[in-house]
Amino acid sequence: MSDKIDLWELENEILDSGIYPVCGVDEAGRGPLAGPVCAAAVILPRGLEIEGLNDSKKLSEKKRDELYDKIISSAVSYGIAFASVEEIESLNILGATYMAMNRAIAKLDVSPALALIDGNRNAGIEIESRTVVHGDAKCASIAAASILAKVTRDRYMLEMAEEYPEYSFDKHKGYGTKAHYAAIREHGMSPIHRPSFLKKMH
Repeated sequence: MSDKIDLWELENEILDSGIYPVCGVDEAGRGPLAGPVCAAAVILPRGLEIEGLNDSKKLSEKKRDELYDKIISSAVSYGIAFASVEEIESLNILGATYMAMNRAIAKLDVSPALALIDGNRNAGIEIESRTVVHGDAKCASIAAASILAKVTRDRYMLEMAEEYPEYSFDKHKGYGTKAHYAAIREHGMSPIHRPSFLKKMH
């Protein structure tokens, strides 16, 4: 039995119980010091196999871009949405993550009967949902959502790198690298930095 079939095990059980459609939901960008959080929701055709899908964390940027195009073209429906830095600051990162996830789910053409949420928290999700810890490695539609969210956010941060070149967002995508902290010390915060994430910084 190959890994690819394992990715469908959980979803097949749910679909066999009569729950349909099911979407997978994941986010990118909860940890960075700058930029929005991005979430994606994906409904895949049942049993769809996309080579390399089961390991989004270990993929190269080039491979993620290839998978992004495949997922977009083969999904039954998908939605991608952001929550802004202002929303992160006013709600906190978890609240903003739920907001982005709910927006992504709302963009689906089909209303899902169940959303599978990566991780162990789903209190803020507005539709029927279930958490799947390490879902991006266990569940096809969550793995697909993780790639859409990551690629979309990375592309946004590349645009921000052109607007604020002194921070090298193209290299670290807003995460707290040594070079990023050094740039903040030198230039102060940009409009897309998250002040609450930088409180401890001296």
